[in-house]
Amino acid sequence: MSTLTYAQRSALHVNPAAKRLLAIMEKKKTNLCVSVDVTKKASLLAIVNAVGSSVCLVKTHIDILEDFDEDLITRLQELSQKYDFMIFEDRKFADIGNTVVLQYSKGIHKIATWSHITNAHPVPGPGIITGLKTVGLPLGRGLLLLAEMSSKGNLAVGSYTKDAIEMARANQDFVIGFIAMNRDSVESAGPPKESNEDFIIMTPGVGLETVGDALGQQYKTPREVILERRCDVIIVGRGIYGNSDNVNIASVQIKAEQYRNEGWKAYLERIGESF
Repeated sequence: MSTLTYAQRSALHVNPAAKRLLAIMEKKKTNLCVSVDVTKKASLLAIVNAVGSSVCLVKTHIDILEDFDEDLITRLQELSQKYDFMIFEDRKFADIGNTVVLQYSKGIHKIATWSHITNAHPVPGPGIITGLKTVGLPLGRGLLLLAEMSSKGNLAVGSYTKDAIEMARANQDFVIGFIAMNRDSVESAGPPKESNEDFIIMTPGVGLETVGDALGQQYKTPREVILERRCDVIIVGRGIYGNSDNVNIASVQIKAEQYRNEGWKAYLERIGESF
């Protein structure tokens, strides 16, 4: 599947979130997801507005915002429509089915009402997918499972990764892919149950220059992720906007385009086309 175009792969998916994401990637010529991990509403909206034309996805951690309100969601949705990108709330659900149903649909954030894609740890077992699916599937949402992580010493390896993939294969109408470091990890779980099986792999910890940070994050280049590891979406945060809420918008726009270009160049090389 990694040698097919994003448009060709879009046609293979039954989940509307997956189909739309791959179509956007092809249309906008981008496989960049910007992770906007800031604590102020104004900073989040400013960054999203700056990177909107360069991304296929904007990833949020909505629970770190100190001044969250419903107007933020309204304005985020407006930017999503203006720039044609999707929203990915990086919630990392990790509880029993009944609890995640409430976390996904209720509370102050009501994630399912505005986030096109979210993610979950497979640790609780298949019930977490069943619970999230009851809320998300009727709304056309998609779920990613955390099959691997980018932090040093993490435990998402071996049988954990294999079990995550098996759970995804049993729920391909809702599980659209994985947070993972390498497509080989998915393929090593064994042959697919369906000939047209296709999972979207999103990879965090991507940087043009940095090799890591003091908290154990390990970085890889866009070329390494897209071409060599055959993943689909590069997730970039601090490499674009820095380490504080005080951002230089002009710089953010330039860096977002740098990452978009590098990611797209690697994708074209992977499918055998010229940049």
